Amino acid sequence: MPGPKDLDPSASPRAFLGAELRFAREKSGLTQDELGQPLFVSGSFIGQLESGTRRMHLEYARQIDQILGTNGFFTRNCVAAAKSKYPDHFAEAAEAEAVATAIREYAPLLIPGLLQTEAYARAVFRAYQPTAPEPVIDDLVTARLDRAHLLSDPTTPMMWAVLDEAVLRREVGGRTVMAEALTHVAALALQHRIIVQVLPFSAGGHAALDGGLKLMAFADAPPLAYVDGLGTGWLLDDPATVSRHELTYDLVGASALSPSESLALIESVAEDYAHEDQP
Repeated sequence: MPGPKDLDPSASPRAFLGAELRFAREKSGLTQDELGQPLFVSGSFIGQLESGTRRMHLEYARQIDQILGTNGFFTRNCVAAAKSKYPDHFAEAAEAEAVATAIREYAPLLIPGLLQTEAYARAVFRAYQPTAPEPVIDDLVTARLDRAHLLSDPTTPMMWAVLDEAVLRREVGGRTVMAEALTHVAALALQHRIIVQVLPFSAGGHAALDGGLKLMAFADAPPLAYVDGLGTGWLLDDPATVSRHELTYDLVGASALSPSESLALIESVAEDYAHEDQP
């Protein structure tokens, strides 16, 4: 059986900590399962820490230092690596997203963050925080646009988005902003950079009525699911739970329009926004 791939410690603080964790664990002669037992986590969770797909939280860092005798190394570096430009409830998901090989997302209300234009993102954050100073909004918009650089690579990650028709119809930021935003999504689809489908109102009830869903796959780690709510979110790694959410996504996609039909609808709605003075 081939051994684990060498990690690139320069890729991110999480990759650095992961590489050091693997080195310290193997030096101690422990398997991933054996290290996970006193932490009350699975061996696959340890593998996710080592591959850099999961953030090392402080409580785990302290225990790992004790178990592996690393003299506070992981505790010290965990504090530094925990700093993020994203909200606390989304920070770990954003970090995992950055190393994913495939991202599948169902968006019930808003264009997914990776596909948003600057004007659309600004309208979203201003709606969230109507009294926030402009520099605060600027920082949020910049962080969101930085995430979108993931799509600068022509092939990785594979991005597949299913947009509820409500995403197209809700005028976030006004008609001009919506025309630009939907044109941007259509352009990414036309460039074959993303796969996009629209779940029409006519589909009626569907498997994801409860809310949005993001699924992430990785080259050297098990898949993750991310679900969110109002000002909160959960990154899930339990295999049974992730499998259930994968089925949910598949069912939503089966109820959606085909990619070609979806593209035609997105372009049509964008054109309506661009040319109609009144709804």
